[in-house]
Amino acid sequence: MAHFVILGAGECGARAAFALREKGFDGDITLVGAEPLHPYERPPLSKAGIADAGEPKFIAAAEKYGDSGIRLLTGLEARDFDTESKTVTLSNGATLPYDKLLLATGAAARSFPGVPDGTPHIRLLRTHQDATALRETMRPGKSIAIIGGGFIGLELAATARRLGAEVTVIEGLERVLKRGVPEAIAHLLTERHRAEGVDIRCGVSIERLSEEGGRATIRLSNGERIEADLALVGIGARPNVEIAERAGLTIENGIAVDSYLQTSAPDVFAAGDCCSFPLPIYGGRRVRLESWRNAQEQGTLAAANMLGRGEAVSAVPWFWSDQYDMTLQIAGLAEGAATHQRRDLGAGAFILFHLDADGRLIAASGIGPGNAVARDIRLAEMLIAARAHPDPAALAASDIKLKSLLAA
Repeated sequence: MAHFVILGAGECGARAAFALREKGFDGDITLVGAEPLHPYERPPLSKAGIADAGEPKFIAAAEKYGDSGIRLLTGLEARDFDTESKTVTLSNGATLPYDKLLLATGAAARSFPGVPDGTPHIRLLRTHQDATALRETMRPGKSIAIIGGGFIGLELAATARRLGAEVTVIEGLERVLKRGVPEAIAHLLTERHRAEGVDIRCGVSIERLSEEGGRATIRLSNGERIEADLALVGIGARPNVEIAERAGLTIENGIAVDSYLQTSAPDVFAAGDCCSFPLPIYGGRRVRLESWRNAQEQGTLAAANMLGRGEAVSAVPWFWSDQYDMTLQIAGLAEGAATHQRRDLGAGAFILFHLDADGRLIAASGIGPGNAVARDIRLAEMLIAARAHPDPAALAASDIKLKSLLAA
């Protein structure tokens, strides 16, 4: 009987395991995860979930794995795998043979240079355990310095303010959300954070980050010194590729896979945050996406291709962020856009449609209260997938429904 092994028990790995069963695979499935908890959702860790002192939001109940015939091994790391013998070595010394192997190893939060791991007052956020530790500082009378003005940093800033902590955000670039978010949306979010009492500093670098006297101390390049009860480092993530490197797989901004999520080694696939792949709707441009939806979709796609279905990557990238009562959604990749059109939806909500030099819609970025932009972003996603060249004036006209452009 065939044995499929999945390394990484996060969103992608868990979805792949269940998808294998849903698609009719009746062989053995082993899902290996380094954390002691069974698979859970990570997006809530920087949002509302961090305020909840209970358990994380689990992807499925623990008993469902056994009921589905999935052998779930938690608290174990995969140390190595051998593509010749087709075996995986675990941290407890056990060896697992495999017929097909999926690497869903995810990504790890980038640490600040020179700061040792385990420093109590300088922390990262990647796991439920990290969120639990951060929660203790997110209360009135406490101060938090967040290093990095990306999605994670700003989501944590919003959560910390809601819980009553004082918050300073330090971003080395000239504005927050510099990578992938239009300036108009970044400006709106910056003003909202400042109105909520967040001190945002942009265009300033950090000369030294240290722990002194039970507090975090930050020395800025302009000579200023900031002290806080805790410093949260949110400067991005790096793909977990070490095990793939040791096995001799091709690495290119992550584990390199083809359109079917196949790595450079036979019968070894990779999916989710850890891999880079070609996107056909962007001319085969190789990308790596750190996205909840991408992890879900690629887990299901990897399962299909492990079963020989030959299904290529076709999804449009999609991202979202919740901050206070505002939701930001982005479909597609705006890099390479020549022009944009703005559509105002009322109540402060708007969408920017990004067009390339030929007038093709390649991305849409929207922000507004609650789900104000969700429907139109979904329609924009469909237009992007269709490689549409919509009338720019129609994109800007809020009285013209996007569905009519899709039908055209």
